[in-house]
Amino acid sequence: MRILLVKTSSLGDVIHNLPVVRDLRRSLPEVTDIDWCVEEGFADIPRLHPEVSDVIPVAVRRWRKSLGSLSTWREIAAFRHRIVDSEYDAILDTQGLFKSALIARQARGLRYGYDAAVAREPIAARFYDRTFIIPPNAHAVERNRWLAAAAFDYPVDLPLDYGISAPDAELPWLAPAQRHAVLLTATSRDDKLWSEEAWTSLTRWLVARDIVPVLPSGSAQEKQRAERIAATAPGAIVAPPLDLRSLAALLGRSRLAVGVDTGLVHLATALNVPTIAIYVATDPALTGVYGTGFFRNLGTRGRPPLAAEVIAVAEQELRSS
Repeated sequence: MRILLVKTSSLGDVIHNLPVVRDLRRSLPEVTDIDWCVEEGFADIPRLHPEVSDVIPVAVRRWRKSLGSLSTWREIAAFRHRIVDSEYDAILDTQGLFKSALIARQARGLRYGYDAAVAREPIAARFYDRTFIIPPNAHAVERNRWLAAAAFDYPVDLPLDYGISAPDAELPWLAPAQRHAVLLTATSRDDKLWSEEAWTSLTRWLVARDIVPVLPSGSAQEKQRAERIAATAPGAIVAPPLDLRSLAALLGRSRLAVGVDTGLVHLATALNVPTIAIYVATDPALTGVYGTGFFRNLGTRGRPPLAAEVIAVAEQELRSS
């Protein structure tokens, strides 16, 4: 039995879909292959899962910006050829968007997805052969798992397992004997940012505990922010540019991860790293960090946590282990 999963973006959503792979493998011994179609920028996430057979990258985000380019249409044609080339027994779209449903429609096989009553974009349901009503008030991880269980008729009470572990990657700038905490200060929206003063308090507290704060960043603006925070606590490190695989390696070796509403806090939780997620402009009820180890969602829309609250939770976790 061959299955294609369609969950293309964003980073947190892709991570939330990882347990579906483990559920399918445990429940359906006849499954020989589980392939996954995902945005090219997030392809390293399903590649971390040893039970994913093949990763099929798609570049909808990039293609939208250059639809007038001949090379773009050649890439689209090559993608369609690749996804049509394989025949599947089932195609499961756990995203429920028009774009993901169109991708699912390109593949050969029976297509399963959310019913129009609960899909994020109801029009997506028109492209599936079978649809299912999954409670919309459940956490995103469980909605993915329940949809798969409904589509393939197996129990929904399996233990949660993301199925991934941190990859090996060289991090020569980080002393291997040092305990470190990863501080994920950057996010895609400015209204999700936690104050620099709060990060400064946390960074200084970690240094006082002999835990090295490591601050990754992406853009030049994010790097400047990380440098300002790190400058207040001698010993803190602003990480060099890291790809997704290297970030997974960094997180997997860390003693603690603390971050704002960004996909990387979900990656830390999936890697079973003690994680504190900070919410400033969003509600974590249905999309907060969610795992089997130590994790906490602090704050909500319009009520960010104080630095003292985050430090108290971090202290609790460090003392308990």
